[in-house]
Amino acid sequence: MTPADPERADTPLARLAALHGVATSYRPSPDRTVTASDTAVTAALATLGVDASTPDAVRHALAAREGELRERLLPPTVVGWGGEPPAALAALPDGTRVRVETEQGETRASAEGLPPGVHTLHVATPDGRTAEAHLIAAPARLPEPPGRSYGLLVQLYSLLSRRSWGMGDLGDLAELTAWAGRALGAGFVQVNPLHAAVPGAPTDPSPYRPSSRRYPDPVHLRVADIPEFPYAEDRSRTRTLLERAARLRESVLDKGELIDRDAVWELKREALEMVHAVPLGPGRRAAYADFLAEQGQELEDHATWYALAELYGPDWHTWPTRLRDPRSSATGRARAELMDRVDFHSRLAWLTDAQLATAQRTARDAGMPIGLIHDLAVGVHPGGADAWAQQEYLASGMSVGAPPDAFNPRGQDWGLPPWRPDRLAASGYAPYRRLLRALLRHAGALRIDHVMGLFRLWWVPQGQPPTEGTYVRYDAEAMLAVLVLEASRAGALVIGEDLGTVEPGVRETLHERGVLGTSVLWFERDWEGDGQPLPPERWRADCLATATTHDLPPTAARLSGEHVELRDRLGLLTRPLAEERAEAAAETGQWLALLSRLGLLDGAGGANSAVSEEREIQAVHRFLLRTPARLVGVWLPDAVGDRRPQNLPGTWDQYPNWRLPIADAAGRPVTLEDLAASPRLYALMDVVRRGR
Repeated sequence: MTPADPERADTPLARLAALHGVATSYRPSPDRTVTASDTAVTAALATLGVDASTPDAVRHALAAREGELRERLLPPTVVGWGGEPPAALAALPDGTRVRVETEQGETRASAEGLPPGVHTLHVATPDGRTAEAHLIAAPARLPEPPGRSYGLLVQLYSLLSRRSWGMGDLGDLAELTAWAGRALGAGFVQVNPLHAAVPGAPTDPSPYRPSSRRYPDPVHLRVADIPEFPYAEDRSRTRTLLERAARLRESVLDKGELIDRDAVWELKREALEMVHAVPLGPGRRAAYADFLAEQGQELEDHATWYALAELYGPDWHTWPTRLRDPRSSATGRARAELMDRVDFHSRLAWLTDAQLATAQRTARDAGMPIGLIHDLAVGVHPGGADAWAQQEYLASGMSVGAPPDAFNPRGQDWGLPPWRPDRLAASGYAPYRRLLRALLRHAGALRIDHVMGLFRLWWVPQGQPPTEGTYVRYDAEAMLAVLVLEASRAGALVIGEDLGTVEPGVRETLHERGVLGTSVLWFERDWEGDGQPLPPERWRADCLATATTHDLPPTAARLSGEHVELRDRLGLLTRPLAEERAEAAAETGQWLALLSRLGLLDGAGGANSAVSEEREIQAVHRFLLRTPARLVGVWLPDAVGDRRPQNLPGTWDQYPNWRLPIADAAGRPVTLEDLAASPRLYALMDVVRRGR
């Protein structure tokens, strides 16, 4: 990447790129503009089906695109907010006739006052030209949260009970919501993405690089709660499975071993094979048939990929050529031949969906106004189920990442193929709509990781370093309209993870449509002024406010400076240890000074450092309650003094990311039953309850 050249902005390549939403430069800060390489721009255009490989090719493609836009009456998808007609209609010639076929089956002669939905718009001009477009009619904005609410944030796998099989499961989640709602007065529980993982050993434990975002992972099933489980014929084998499950659980809770997701799945899969052999009763059979009919082709594709992966491996690019196309006749024959395995994986999706429904229903029954907040990862593994089934909508040969910044001077490559904006628009955003609908089935709210991706994503060409990428723009109005439409239909809130560098205008646009932001204490400073901690009255209201996240140090580690020591032990520091320590201590000291000035450090200090730390954590949460934030989240490990981050960015095998159970200040695993009896937890939640 190089500083921007003003003369380059008006070259044919730059004009062509702009017409296709491909950036030729970006601004990492208001006072600095950086130019993207021609290689990155040309590669992004090629992925969109535009040849820019030579000057002649650029001129030809530019003329073709400009001609296409001149002749086009309507873009492939248009948006109408709050019953208003799409703005694109105002540019049509006088006398143009409009006809709308609504999602509800009506035909209307106007695009005004349409019911929410995705409709088909037809126009005919006086000179005989016609056009058709998808019309997304969305409410003007999402409704506000039902009053102020506080809740818990937890990585589900880390929440073990004395009933789980070596990692937290959906039974544990239902227990947590029932207890948190009734005993703590919590309004929500936010969990990590529960998306289906890529199979194989070792499995990537990260929940943010899944095989499929459309279906949850059956590793989260509470096998003992499946109605057919008690009727498995081989009782001796069942007893053996339960004994193995107990050993897995004890290895984590009593022996200090890491969560072994692969071992858990191996055990559960064996049990689920036995469950699959048990005939469903008439009512269960009817419910399963309804689920299959409702899910249709999407579930059939999902289950087919998993059946084929059992034979050919978890990367569809290495399968026999004819099976790489989900619509080929060879894939159809394979699906028929593997009917029993396809049914097995379809059944797992149904069982997991049912237990998710139970967890959300339990949350609402416990009085939670929101209940479960699910998490949507940025993308999917390139070799997984969604990438196979939806390959026409994904940018092959590209990966989502981030440009260089102060924290990552080399940039980032997340290994996730991005959506193709042109194909999304042409389909009326059909795959995106179906994805949101699936995630919102059993959710009171949806958190969207890297919500800035609704506006633009950093595309990195395969085989190139992240520095050789460029931004590609999406139709943010259409992406937001679909989001608002589907969330409104589900009666759910939306929380955007908008941390880090955010393009100007993005937060304002999200706010306008009712999408809440994410505010983390340590990042909230007066960046445009003296850089000091932002006082509570200056925080935004439309956000989820927290002390930390899964990618950051727990509050106890932040307060003690242990997060610096950990990074030093792993060789992750870019400056001398003493310098890093001093900066971290200064930043923490500034926050503690503000808490003290506000009178929030009630009782902190003294000889007992453990008590002091506990009360400092309480003070941090008192502060969060002083802000106008509509939602306040408590990182569940903070409630018992856990000092270990669940994920340490920049590490792979140097640190046990995504494999740690919740633990106390001494590193001893804490079960769900322990949490429900923890005086420290109740003391913190009493602070939160009173602060609300």
